[in-house]
Amino acid sequence: MQNHIIDRAEVFLVGPDVERYTWAAGMTEQYMVNIILRLTAGSGLQGLAGAAMITPHGFDRSVGEALRAVLPDVIGKSPAYREALWHSLRNFGTPMVPQAHSLIDIALWDMAARHAGLPLYQLLGGARDKILSYASTPLLADDQAYIDYVGARASEGFKAVKFHCWCVPRRDLKMCEAVHRHFGGRDLALMLDAEQRYDLAGAIMVAKKLGEMGFRWFEAPLPDTDIEGYRTIRQASSVPVIAAGNTWLDLQMLLQAVRRGAWSALRVDATICGGITPIRKVMALAEAYGMTVEIQCWGYTLTQAANLHVMLAYANCDYFEQPVPYPAFEFGAKTVIRTDAQGYVHAPPGPGLGIDLDWTAIESAAIMKYEIR
Repeated sequence: MQNHIIDRAEVFLVGPDVERYTWAAGMTEQYMVNIILRLTAGSGLQGLAGAAMITPHGFDRSVGEALRAVLPDVIGKSPAYREALWHSLRNFGTPMVPQAHSLIDIALWDMAARHAGLPLYQLLGGARDKILSYASTPLLADDQAYIDYVGARASEGFKAVKFHCWCVPRRDLKMCEAVHRHFGGRDLALMLDAEQRYDLAGAIMVAKKLGEMGFRWFEAPLPDTDIEGYRTIRQASSVPVIAAGNTWLDLQMLLQAVRRGAWSALRVDATICGGITPIRKVMALAEAYGMTVEIQCWGYTLTQAANLHVMLAYANCDYFEQPVPYPAFEFGAKTVIRTDAQGYVHAPPGPGLGIDLDWTAIESAAIMKYEIR
């Protein structure tokens, strides 16, 4: 494989005109740009990766500009040396925008799996070929809208639903109680994501009630960096508590949080934490401590695919995060990832990430594109 030398890198920042959502009271609708990287070797071997950047008021171009500065160091290299490339691209001064580093690494792994003729999860180890998913909601109008939404997802086969709601403790709790009363006793796991917007008192109050109702987990009540706050919530309640997964990304940071007992499970995203190379080590760290890694997948299909392959490669992850409604997250993808009638998602077919893109749609919605040779 060392004979496959990368001689072209193409970047597409795709800003499609799709439905936009919010995740908290007072939040304006969010613009989610799809950053796509395509690496090509002189042999014709290619690798793809996609990541999202979510911002209010307009599409963010920062990842595209960050890639422009580092991709020249990938030209002339072989995907056979992914570990060496990952370390050589680390910036120990001003940190690189994390998605940029992640995109390069994921594209290199996609190339390696395509060269091997294997789906990426099999190249990584292949623990299974399907995993249960949970429907990850946007902000809805009121309690009844959540009840109706959960009913619709359950009828489609989902066995779990995670709520994004107002991020106002008492209002959120009232909705959770209403949904629990309606669906309690069924084979349906419920989770709440507070988007790091609670204070400690509100978080403890909600956590205690969620524990009494048997919620599967309570996500991101505080900023990820508030390790002592998370420890306090866990000590005061029985509900499993996890972070948002966007801030504490390095192994050393995660190890500190594990040793302090901050979270019940780890949470990261391959498209944010640096790619496949470091997330494999996060999976091993969690396994050594008897923990799962509940990987986040909020983004377009390429983002979902990279994280899904990691989940299928390792056994210590319980759920795939399925962003719904589907259409807004599937723009430009011919191959999509959807939950089946039994509540599972499956590996995309084909080698590598297994995602086939509609390049005509991608190019038509690109707000920035360039190539480096």
